[in-house]
Amino acid sequence: MSPALRTTHHHGDRVTVSVEGSDVELLSYVYRPEAAWEAPKPYLHPIRTLSGAVVTDYRPNDHRWHKGLQMTASHLSGQNLWGGNTYVHGEGYLELPERVGSMAHLGFDELTAGEDRVTLRERLTWHPHDGELWAEETRSVEVHDVEGPGTAPGTTSASGTTSASGTTSGSGSWALTWSTSVTNRRTEPLRFGSPTTHGREMAGYTGLFWRGPRGFRGGTVLTDRDEGPEVMGRQAPWLAFSAEHDQVDGHATLVFAHAPENDHAGTAGQHPAHWFVRNDPFAAVAPSFAFHEELELAPGESLTRRYRVVVADGRWDRERISAYLKDHPW
Repeated sequence: MSPALRTTHHHGDRVTVSVEGSDVELLSYVYRPEAAWEAPKPYLHPIRTLSGAVVTDYRPNDHRWHKGLQMTASHLSGQNLWGGNTYVHGEGYLELPERVGSMAHLGFDELTAGEDRVTLRERLTWHPHDGELWAEETRSVEVHDVEGPGTAPGTTSASGTTSASGTTSGSGSWALTWSTSVTNRRTEPLRFGSPTTHGREMAGYTGLFWRGPRGFRGGTVLTDRDEGPEVMGRQAPWLAFSAEHDQVDGHATLVFAHAPENDHAGTAGQHPAHWFVRNDPFAAVAPSFAFHEELELAPGESLTRRYRVVVADGRWDRERISAYLKDHPW
């Protein structure tokens, strides 16, 4: 049986999710607005493994607007809902505060903690710098499949890693499902893009974005068929990032996966998605929905996507990841 989960709502600030009978707080969903220059928007930080190790970063000195795991829009019809400087072709990154927008929390329609699942459903609005309503979003964040060492279906060993001190990391894992539906409320199309669609090579970041801790620099990147730097800009149903912690012994693996209905390859007519990933000079992953080409959303239409993030102790290989995803269908 999975460990029970509990939530704590600090009204006006954040919701935390913890494991019953444990000191480990798996995540905080922070929805209070922050600095305007950083494109205020809700985010998840810290995110922790079951062993308590932190696997997200917050306001690093290279990019103050990188905050854990968050939904972003780096180029949106001339506005920047990513934060910080804006990329302009031929001029580089410029300080253009008049282009920096925001995503505002309106309220929670559901916040429930069951025996083995937490569900958070939220309403948000998207705005350019002047505050006009551009889009409405419904979002859900679910925590589920919390599995301690040795309990994961379909596995026969812990698959942990041994540190220099002789301690072995656990094999515990849990999953997060992030669902979003963004509806265009303008009278003209919303154009989702990225620095790459505006002229910068291999900088296709936009959409759901994870920033890893500083110690995750140099981590291992895998998909179902590729690995290493060549994964950038390619398509795959999932991508995994493994790295060793600072401060505490052991490794962690995060697996980012598309839901089947995302049609990430565009074969059923949806806009194709491509992975943005870096392990140098920092750790970052985004299943970008506008890497190489802009995505145009007509007035009144909705952009709907669903992703899963598996947070695991230990260094998982391709075989272990594939087995987990098979044993945990959508």
